This record gives sequence, structure tokens and C-alpha cells, in this order.
Amino acid sequence: MLTRKIKNFISRFFQSNATGPLRIPAQTHGINRRHVSRHAIKVCEVLQEKGYEAYIVGGAVRDLLVGIQPKDFDVATNATPEQIRPLFRRAHIIGRRFKLVHVVFGREVIETSTFRAASTRRTTTDEHGRILRDNVYGNLKEDAERRDFTLNALYYDPITQEVIDFHQGVRDLQNNVVRIIGDAATRYREDPVRMLRAIRFAAKLDATIEPQTHQPIAKLAHLLDNVPTSRRFDEAIKLLSCGQAIPCLQKLEQENLIQHILPVFPALYAQPENALFLDLAFERTDQRVRTGQPISPSFLFAALLWPLVREQWAAEQKKGTPVVQAMADACTTVLETEAPKMAIQRRIQADMREIWFSQARFQRISNRAIWRLLEQPRFRAAVDFLQLRAAAKELDSVEAQWWMDLADADAQKRSELIAERRPRRQGKRRRRRPARQRSSEA
Repeated sequence: MLTRKIKNFISRFFQSNATGPLRIPAQTHGINRRHVSRHAIKVCEVLQEKGYEAYIVGGAVRDLLVGIQPKDFDVATNATPEQIRPLFRRAHIIGRRFKLVHVVFGREVIETSTFRAASTRRTTTDEHGRILRDNVYGNLKEDAERRDFTLNALYYDPITQEVIDFHQGVRDLQNNVVRIIGDAATRYREDPVRMLRAIRFAAKLDATIEPQTHQPIAKLAHLLDNVPTSRRFDEAIKLLSCGQAIPCLQKLEQENLIQHILPVFPALYAQPENALFLDLAFERTDQRVRTGQPISPSFLFAALLWPLVREQWAAEQKKGTPVVQAMADACTTVLETEAPKMAIQRRIQADMREIWFSQARFQRISNRAIWRLLEQPRFRAAVDFLQLRAAAKELDSVEAQWWMDLADADAQKRSELIAERRPRRQGKRRRRRPARQRSSEA
């Protein structure tokens, strides 16, 4: 959280009635430069060497100030996309609504945007006020005005190590308040996803939503249906991996927003057995977020929809369908019904199916087939899922632990574990006589 030193600095700054942005020096804000992506620093260095302004911006600065390691880093600059791209070996201009540059360093992508003017200048909107195209460039102050929340309108210069704050975002962080910049209703109409973001930030930071920021949400919730499904799906992933997944989903339900993004959740969570599983699943996800471990969207959605798959799997088996085929049918039924509602991408659906299908294969599999199962790309995720089911008392924890030991073992140990799993029969097997001989004896 924010240090006493930065709180005192903010208090003195506003008591002096200073004008202009708050500029917090390195010795006060406490951001450790070693926690900042070296690639983001490199992008800023290159742009500044060429005479441009360049800052790390938004969520990364917010998280660094409160002691959270950011998952990604964005850069904002007064250079246009066409000026940025030639400065880097691997850089690509993307986007229709907003033109951005993705600067690629191996597996890390630094999203670099040009300062934009306030959204009231020459923007294209739909009949509801949602911005469709907005490529009017501006300066640093204008860029800060068009950002959504005060705690995201923060800029960090990694060269001078100074934090620049135009809208008292640091003070709102200090007070655990989520506050929108400008008129809330107008800003939500411009981009309805901001309503979801307000809930996510409040859950992630254990903050409250400022009353004027909160007031229009109930009235404008329906506007989320006008947002492209791909954006809603991306936001769903962020909600599930924010580090406070269940509180965030419960808050979305309270605000009547959940049906526009994850409509399946309320009915599932209302059943105690399902609530136990989902609590365990997302508590473990939250722990991975807090420790900086990667999160798999396919695992998140496999966990969210598992209660439906489990129920359908049991129903198929009651009809007499074999275990593995029953799981295949259950996967198909659930995905065909639920995936379109949440716009789950096909590649993620394929991974979810593999995680689920493996749960049936764990039950009915020969020693020879175990080796083939080990080669499946989603094997480790499937074993983690099996452990989750065991924690929820769905199956024997000893069996789940055997599969985890197998996943963690080297080749030699795996051979031993598999050989010990089902001991071979002692003595010689009875030899089957040829059919011709049997028929002649008859």
C-alpha cells in the first residue's frame, strides 16, 4: 500500500493549493525501478532519445504504487504510430477504433499508444454514444483527461523516475476510492465496459466506488449488450483473474451486470455444492495471481462451467452411456449451450474440452494408454483440475495425488509408478486354443 512518506507529500501538495499536475519524485513514491519491465523502460528511452515524450502509463503505475507486480506494461507518447514503428526492429500497428503499436521483445509485448485528445473532439459514436473511432491526437494533459478513472491517469517516467498525476489519482488510491474522470453517464455511454472496470478495480483494490461514479450504472447496464462480444470476453478473463474473482462476480451480480458478461454464474453459485467447487477454484486462481504465476483462460472457464459438465456427465451415464463417451457428450452439450453466450473462443473451447475429457480418462485408462495421455499438451492442467475436484470431495484424494506424483516425476519414476499401479497377474496365463481345434473337439 501507499507509504506514509507519499501520503504526507500529497497532503502538503494539496494544502499549498498548487496548480498543474502533481509530480511525485522517486524518493517519495517508492516505486522500485527493478520491478518495472526493462523492455518498457527501453521503449521510453528510445522515444525520449528521439525527442519525444514517453511514459509508462495506467494500470502498471497504479499497481506499482500499491505494491502489486503488474502483469503488463503500457507506454504513452506524443509520437504517432507511424513515427514509433520505424524505431524498433519488431513493431506492428494494430487496431481500428484506436491505432496502437505493439513493440515485441521475445514473449513480451509493450503496447504503445499516442496521446489522444479529449473524447469530445471529432469522434465517431453510435446512437447510444459509444465511441467507434477516436484517433485525434493530443498532448499529455489531454491524454490524462480522456482516461477513464483517476487511478489509471497516472504516468511514470522511468528515466527521471517521476510520477505525474493530473486528477488526484494517487489521493484516490490512498483513500481506496474508484472515481471516474468527467461525467459518469457520458463516460459509460462512450464505453460501457467502464462499468465492468469500475467493479473490477473496486474488488481488486478493496475499494469503494465514489457515489457519482456508481449512480448511473444500474440505469446504463443494458448498454453492455452493444459492446462487441470479443471485448466482453476479454473483460471476463480480466474479471476472473483480478485476484478477487468471487467477490468481483458477486459485486457484478449485485449491480445487475453479471447477466451481460457471465450469465451462468448466479444460478450455479446458488447451489452449495457448486459454490464449494467454485470457491476453491477461484481461491487457487487468486493465489496464483498474487504470487505472479500465469493464469490460463481455458482453465478459468473450464472451472466456471464444470458444475454443468458434471451434471450432464452423470445424466449421460444414467442412460447407460460408457464413462468416456458420456463425458464427450456432456462436453459437447455444455459448450454448444454456454460458449456462445460468453463468446468463448474456439481454441479455448478445445482446451476446455481436453481438460474435461481427461477427467473421464483418468478413471478408465490402461497402463499403456497412460503414456499417451502424458503427451497431451493439457495434461498438467487436467491433473491440476483433478486435484481441485478432490479438494471439493468429488473423488478420492489418493487417486488424485497419484496422478500429481506422475505429472511431477521424471521418466524413470513415471515407469515405476505406472508399473506399480496395476500389478500383473502372478503365474502363467491360460493359453487360448485355436478356434479350429475347439470346433473339432465339439
